[in-house]
Amino acid sequence: MNELKEFYEGKTILVTGGAGSIGSEIVRTLLKSDPKVIRVLDINETGLFELEQELKSEKLRLFVGDIRDKDRLKRAIEGVDIVFHAAALKHVPLCEYNPFEAVKTNVVGTQNLIDVALDEEVEKFITISTDKAVNPINVMGATKLLAERITTAANLYKGNRKTAFSVVRFGNVLNSRGSILPLIKNQIKKGGPVTLTNPKMTRFIMSIHDAVMLVLKAGMLAKGGEIFILKMPAVKVLNLIEAVIEELAPKYGYSTIKIDIIGKRPGEKLFEELMTEEEALNAKELEDMYIVYAEELYDKRNNGNYNQTLGYNSKNAEHLTKEEIKDVLKTIGYL
Repeated sequence: MNELKEFYEGKTILVTGGAGSIGSEIVRTLLKSDPKVIRVLDINETGLFELEQELKSEKLRLFVGDIRDKDRLKRAIEGVDIVFHAAALKHVPLCEYNPFEAVKTNVVGTQNLIDVALDEEVEKFITISTDKAVNPINVMGATKLLAERITTAANLYKGNRKTAFSVVRFGNVLNSRGSILPLIKNQIKKGGPVTLTNPKMTRFIMSIHDAVMLVLKAGMLAKGGEIFILKMPAVKVLNLIEAVIEELAPKYGYSTIKIDIIGKRPGEKLFEELMTEEEALNAKELEDMYIVYAEELYDKRNNGNYNQTLGYNSKNAEHLTKEEIKDVLKTIGYL
């Protein structure tokens, strides 16, 4: 934290999607580092208002705007040192049925932000991505893969400009808005059933705090072209649901809660990947994360010490037991 505080102190920072679960927590954490100012851009006017009322900080500047609107971004980015790009359409089934909108926000919106960042020559630019961008089978994952690629490729496109463009790739962020945990809790409150799409489904999980610390650490370490991937536990979704039911059902006055298997949703995968086998060849392993380098940068930065680790996926990873899941959920204050 001391290193992070020193790095972000006095900086002017732009957070897109700053009213969302991840974006707002980035803002809260950055305020502890005494930045010069944090500009929070979001299309969600109510979310911005609520964030302002919560934080009541003179360092906040709230920008109502859409990343599809390049003119708005030109004004928002003036004088900015660091950009954290969290704005996106993120719900898999909604993107399946609204694919053109997903492209406009996740791809064109990211390109707009890259363009204005190049013009302003910001210091660092971090795109926040998802495990669904790895070998994508759905619209959301495909658009986020493109967002990743145009971010890292911007390092080749920028000419002599100084901006370092990098990516952070997440698993499922526990208890974030629209995630599985709030859904399970609401279903239990109503007496069930709790819905599960497929009992074989597995996922990577991380807390909002861990997600944000990865983002901020990436902002400090980024030199351009990297994809930062936090090491995180994997779970069988069935075990996660059973653990929550065991803990919460008695609190809401129920002895048993039924689990209904409803089948996969449109575009949903049985397991998620955080790194492909090909990416693993260009990856460096640290204590708490992997850093995947662009091929043209890997040898130079890692002296050709190739990592032969196989791809990082939730199917083959060691899964947390139900008791371990409960411990994690208690740590984040869910139980």
